[in-house]
Amino acid sequence: MEELFCIGCGAKIQTEDKEKAGYTPASSIQKAEETGELYCQRCFRLRHYNEIVDVHITDDEFLQLLHEVGDSDALVVNVVDIFDFNGSVIPGLSRFVSGNDVLLVGNKKDILPKSVKDGKVTQWLAERAHEEGLRPVDVILTSAQNHHAIKDLIDCIDKYRKGRDVYVVGVTNVGKSTLINAIIKEITGDKDIITTSRFPGTTLDKIEIPLDDGSYIFDTPGIIHRHQMAHYLSAKNLKYVSPKKEIKPKTYQLNPEQTLFLGGLGRFDFIQGNKQGFTAYFDNNLNLHRTKLEGADAFYDKHVGSLLMPPGPKEVADFPKLVRHEFTIKDKMDIVYSGLGWIRIQGKQDNPVTIAAWAPEGVGVVIRKALI
Repeated sequence: MEELFCIGCGAKIQTEDKEKAGYTPASSIQKAEETGELYCQRCFRLRHYNEIVDVHITDDEFLQLLHEVGDSDALVVNVVDIFDFNGSVIPGLSRFVSGNDVLLVGNKKDILPKSVKDGKVTQWLAERAHEEGLRPVDVILTSAQNHHAIKDLIDCIDKYRKGRDVYVVGVTNVGKSTLINAIIKEITGDKDIITTSRFPGTTLDKIEIPLDDGSYIFDTPGIIHRHQMAHYLSAKNLKYVSPKKEIKPKTYQLNPEQTLFLGGLGRFDFIQGNKQGFTAYFDNNLNLHRTKLEGADAFYDKHVGSLLMPPGPKEVADFPKLVRHEFTIKDKMDIVYSGLGWIRIQGKQDNPVTIAAWAPEGVGVVIRKALI
């Protein structure tokens, strides 16, 4: 078969992998022979439905794109997942953006319980960004799914871009494309107003969205982050690490030497301290199982993939081993399992609590001041 290329973005046409650039169903290629216009599925959806679909690119391609961002004078809008900051940080982004301003957008705010104060979340995101070497000019919380704070985001972008182009960057699974689509809808008021010619997918690496003053918003493909728990689960089980509804907290009274399994995705050991209630913030459907710390290793080996799910029976073989992280807590703190949720602990200076948090190898576990 001769090599074919999308006339919208220049990507080489392929029919094998829906996640990669240039994907086109074989039936569309046959139709294109009649019309003489061959678009990849991404460009087709953009032209006809004004929907931006994320594609996956290689690390090298993404590095090349970041260099382009660094070489331009632009506002960089970095979209992260509030629920999975560790898994949604772009490694080395601070080096590449050079002197450009960064606006940090924490997406999926709707997942957090209503009792969580916005100020605490934005402060925590800013602190974590600083640890990564980023100095965002502002932090804003949104929900792309519910169109929450999209107008505020647009006003914020307009305030900080100062007539410059805008690059929207983020790893896969943070909701970046949904956010971009929400911005388009908000700007136009009615998506039917947008003519397809206004969205030239000029190159494979980005989509240009023209602004009134001649500048552009560049939507960039999502880079795959190796440390996202989502990469180890089937599509059916992704819901446990990408909740769609507000989390309902559950409190467990634990004695020392007790363990709480988070399905088969993680584990919480209460090692030392007074009996207390630990409040868990995870997807409402994730099954938490309490057992004795003694024998917990054997219990996990025996039941992971069955009683302790996810991972499912077919995922167990490829699922990373759980790695232990021990902490001594002397204040009200959260233990955060990156991309999964967190557990609130009531420690005191004169009565510290010792716990161990287990997460899949490569998946981060961090502590923070309690959000609630």
